[in-house]
Amino acid sequence: MKDSRIRTFDGAVAIVTGGASGIGRALAEGLARRGSRVVLADRQIELAEEVTAEVRSRGGEAEAQEVDVTDPAAVEEVVRGTADAHGRLDYLFNNAGIAVAGRAEDNELEDWARVLDVNLRGVVHGIHAAYPIMKAQGFGHLVSTASMAGLIPTSMLASYNAAKHAVVGLSTSLRIEAASAGVRVSVICPGVIRTAILDDGGRYGKLLMDIPEKLRHRLENWAMEPDRFADKALAAVAANKPIIIVPARWKLLWWLQRVSPSLWLLLACKLHDWAIRELEQPSDGL
Repeated sequence: MKDSRIRTFDGAVAIVTGGASGIGRALAEGLARRGSRVVLADRQIELAEEVTAEVRSRGGEAEAQEVDVTDPAAVEEVVRGTADAHGRLDYLFNNAGIAVAGRAEDNELEDWARVLDVNLRGVVHGIHAAYPIMKAQGFGHLVSTASMAGLIPTSMLASYNAAKHAVVGLSTSLRIEAASAGVRVSVICPGVIRTAILDDGGRYGKLLMDIPEKLRHRLENWAMEPDRFADKALAAVAANKPIIIVPARWKLLWWLQRVSPSLWLLLACKLHDWAIRELEQPSDGL
């Protein structure tokens, strides 16, 4: 008899875009530890292959696939090929992302386009490829990585915030539609996680400003390690939570923003003013 239920997570088939580094790598490794067959889909194919080899050396099942999420045909090929090869697709983690950090006026049009192409259209391409497969089989879980920047407005990340807010809206809207088809939809909203995107916007992102060491150090103090993040995020995915906020302390800011948007904007403006002072007059030492 054909198994027509999602597997959580032992024996599941999962694709993780951006799986070669950062949050994607931590999610892929966490899935493999839990018994999933994981496809690490990433532009950085050599790095993805290295991670795949490490996963296999520990007894996990993994493979690497080269993909640029801005190419819908390439995404379709990986998703369809994975489902055909294994006879099912339990999870698609739309995780690939980049950031361009800096004042809005310093962003070129190509910066806006690149962030939206990867962070929003990349998610759309994944859903467009995987959702019909999951509907046809009667199960599956679409999990997209947004950000706390997709729940609360902040400064210096206008393009990133715009894309991540859209991913939250897309995910929560699709969750309503997909429920009757047996397909789950969740969105992960990380706080500050210790990855390359924190340092320089990620492998394909960029900073439009120099971050003083003092400010960088404060961000680092807030950051959670990727492995710990993945453990908590995957537990929430297993529980089919709609909006997953990790670390949990960031829920307080979301609560404040919902209770009093005007108060949050006031606080955000003060935080922005402080950050500008730090950027323009960096101090020595920590």
